[in-house]
Amino acid sequence: MRAICKTAFTFFLGINIGFFAANPGISSPGRGGSSETASLQEVTETRMRDTRLETARPVNVEFSRSWVDSQPEAVGGDELQCLAEALYFEARGETVKGQFAVAEVILNRVRSERFPSSACGVIHQGTGKKYQCQFTYTCDGHKEVIREPRAYERVSKVARIALDGLAPKLTKGATHYHTTAVNPRWSRVYTKTAAIGDHIFYRHTWQTASN
Repeated sequence: MRAICKTAFTFFLGINIGFFAANPGISSPGRGGSSETASLQEVTETRMRDTRLETARPVNVEFSRSWVDSQPEAVGGDELQCLAEALYFEARGETVKGQFAVAEVILNRVRSERFPSSACGVIHQGTGKKYQCQFTYTCDGHKEVIREPRAYERVSKVARIALDGLAPKLTKGATHYHTTAVNPRWSRVYTKTAAIGDHIFYRHTWQTASN
């Protein structure tokens, strides 16, 4: 009986040693196992590096409608929708460069401590008080209806690229703008930074966090 037990124990030990030897990530008894574990970790890290997903794609932005139209469909949540709607109602008739510039102003405000910390917050600041909001289309009493789906698709792509931080800087930190058809009083005291298309851009005497 003792001989049978001894034989069974030896057989069981042999299986376990073989199992640990075949699985280098598991430390076998009496061998420390540090090199085997390290080896498995290195393999795992290498595989993760080789198969990682790129979070940002390199883009050489061209300020043309044909280039924007060739970009992938814009996908995103509330921030994308808010920025796209602002570009549609504020700048859909602008050049592509002008649309990027308007998007930049909104995002400059997001980065500034003096404005809300989201695109939706910036765009809807003051909404509810007629003509006392920051972006007129949100408080002019008219319902926002998108009647030009192609134009909306285009500005959505502009918004996506701007939100991803892939667009070149155009306005030198501007936080305000107006069309060339008006001349607001604040434009006399703010610093003019750029004139693009039908809009003139300004920076307040204080700067944004990105400047």
